[in-house]
Amino acid sequence: MEGGNSPNLQLQQLPLATAEVSVQPHTDSFSYKENLIGALLAIFGHLVISIALNLQKYSHIRLAGSKDPRAYFKTKTWWCGLFLLVLGELGVFSSYAFAPLSLIVPLSAVSVIASAIIGIIFIKEKWKPKDFLRRYVLSFVGCGLAIVGTYLLITFGPNSHEKMTGENITRHLVSWPFLLYMLVEIILFCLLLYFYKEKNANYIAVILLLVALLGSMTVVTVKAVAGMIVVSIQGNLQLDYPIFYIMLVCMIATAIFQATFLAQASQLYDSSQIASIGYILSTTVAITAGATFYLDFTGEDVLHICMFALGCLIAFLGVFLITRNRKKSVPFEPYISMDAMPGMQNMHDKGIAVQPDLKASFSYGALENNDNMPEIYTPATLPIVQEQHGSKGVSAPPYRVLEHSKKE
Repeated sequence: MEGGNSPNLQLQQLPLATAEVSVQPHTDSFSYKENLIGALLAIFGHLVISIALNLQKYSHIRLAGSKDPRAYFKTKTWWCGLFLLVLGELGVFSSYAFAPLSLIVPLSAVSVIASAIIGIIFIKEKWKPKDFLRRYVLSFVGCGLAIVGTYLLITFGPNSHEKMTGENITRHLVSWPFLLYMLVEIILFCLLLYFYKEKNANYIAVILLLVALLGSMTVVTVKAVAGMIVVSIQGNLQLDYPIFYIMLVCMIATAIFQATFLAQASQLYDSSQIASIGYILSTTVAITAGATFYLDFTGEDVLHICMFALGCLIAFLGVFLITRNRKKSVPFEPYISMDAMPGMQNMHDKGIAVQPDLKASFSYGALENNDNMPEIYTPATLPIVQEQHGSKGVSAPPYRVLEHSKKE
C-alpha cells in the first residue's frame, strides 16, 4: 500500500511546486510596477512644487513696490501657487507608500532641474547667443547629468517591498541595526547642536548636516505613515495601532525643526549653496536611514547597488553644476564700510570695525556685537592738537580731553 501510494503523492506534489515557481515572476513584476508608480508620483510632485514656488515668487516680484506687505494674498497667481504646492506635496507623500525610501529621496533633484529650466525660459533680460552659452552652459550640462542620474536611480533602484503594517514597523523600530543607527545619529546631532549653539559654529556644513539628520527621521516616518494609510484604504485597518500616531508626531516634529534650521541657514548663506550641499547631505543620510530601517538593499546584487550609487553621484554632480551657475544676490548695504576705505584704520583694539557687518545690525555706526570678548573696548581718544592763542603764547587744546580706560 505504501509503495502504491507513493507515486500518487509525487504526482500531487508536482502542481504545487509549479504553482510556487510561477508566483515569483508575478511578484517581481508587481514590485517593479510599484517602483514605477512611486517614482512617477515623486517626479510629478517635485515638478508641481517647483512650478508652484516659481508662481509664488513671480507674484511677490510683481508686488515688490506695493505699500501693502500682504497684497499678494489678493492675487490669483499666489493662491494658484499655493494650491499646486499642496498638490505636489501630496504627490511626494503618497509616493513613499509605493516605492522604497532609498529610491524616492534622490528624485528631489527633479525640482532643481525644473527650477533651472523655468528660470532660463522666463528670463527677461536681453542676451546674445554667445553670452547665453557662456552663462548657461553649466546649467545645461548639470540638467543633463541630473536626468541621467535620475534614470539610473529608477532603473537600478532597490526592489524591496513589504506591507506597512503596525507589526512590521514595530519590528523594524526595535531591530538592533536601527537602534545602533539611532544611537550614533543622536550622539552626532547633540555634538553638532552643541558646537552650533555654544561655540557659534555657523558653518553651512554644520547647519545642513543638522537638517539632514532631522530629515532622515522625517522621511522614515513619512513612509511609515503613508504606507499604513494605504494599507488601511485597501481594507486592513492600521490606524488603531499606537505606532501610527507615534510616527505621525515624530514626522510633524522633525519637519518643524528641520524648517527652522533651514530658515537660519537661508539668513546666513546663499540659496544656491543651500540647495546643492543640502541635497547631497540629505540624500546620503536619508538613504542610509532607509537602508537601516526598512532594509531596502537586502537581497540586491552588487551590480544594482553599484549602478544605484553611480546614479546618485551623477545626480549630485548635476545638481552642483546647476546651482553653481546661479547668479548670487548682492545684499543691500546702507552704509559705507570703514574697512573698504583705503588708509582708514580701525578705531578699536584687535581690529573690531566701527561699521557693522552684513550679518549684524543695519543701524548706521552700530558696533558689532561680539559676545565672546571678555572686555569691551572704548573708542580711542583723538590726538591733542596745540595751537597758539593770544600774545602770551600760552598753548591750550581747542577741546576738552577725555580720559578713557578699559572697563571690565
